[in-house]
Amino acid sequence: MSAAIHPTAIVEDGATLGEGVSVGPFCRVGADVTLGDGAVLESHVVVEGHTTIGARTRIHPFACLGGPPQDLKFDGSPTRLVVGADCTIREAVTMHRGTPQGGGETRVGDRCFILAYAHVAHDNHIGNNVVLTNTAMLGGHVTIGDFAIVGGGAGIHQFVRIGAYAFVGGLAAVEHDVIPYGMAIGNRADLAGLNLVGLKRRGFSREAIHTLRRAYRELFEGEGTLAARADAVEARHGESPQVREVLDFVRSAGKRSIMTPAARSAATAASGASD
Repeated sequence: MSAAIHPTAIVEDGATLGEGVSVGPFCRVGADVTLGDGAVLESHVVVEGHTTIGARTRIHPFACLGGPPQDLKFDGSPTRLVVGADCTIREAVTMHRGTPQGGGETRVGDRCFILAYAHVAHDNHIGNNVVLTNTAMLGGHVTIGDFAIVGGGAGIHQFVRIGAYAFVGGLAAVEHDVIPYGMAIGNRADLAGLNLVGLKRRGFSREAIHTLRRAYRELFEGEGTLAARADAVEARHGESPQVREVLDFVRSAGKRSIMTPAARSAATAASGASD
């Protein structure tokens, strides 16, 4: 089945369209774009630059994908945007290509749900099954793990990491890395516990959740440095894959410090990544 292109759409020479692609009224598809099998551009959609859209991804009106990064240092290099399969991208979403300094690629995984007016900046790496709610704003070089949810109007600082299954509340301003399974709420956002609702919805066992809760309390409410507490948590709960994921995240080197609960001092929160 060949692609269906509306008479008012513009598909530039060189674009690659898979089987069953639908390009609706007043869309524009650039010469370096690849649309996977069954991809749908509803109407008034712009896809430009070196951009690949995965199979069966549906893009709603006025979304603009593959534009140049909003970075004053950008020199026009042929960087990329890669969007996975089976995603839903709603009205007026913007996604920008990467920069040479950030690896040259912005990547969005499979089965992501990107709601209206959300912004995916240059060099973002977004996992699978991620939800970005209306007007969520991601700065450059942000990393988001699988199944994470970012609430409406939330702003994510550049270089922040958000772990898998984490939840960021609506209107949160996130300056620090959010651990996997964590829940970040507030302006400026603090760690507000674990994303228990998300864990239950995703079928984590009662035992796994209880172990993760004990590890969370010991990691963030105990005495000593974060590094020492992490070692103690590993000794007690290291057999849990979820706890291991949190510890690996905390120990890995990010450009932003680890977000901590509000009860801890601002000085401790600021030094969390280097403890």
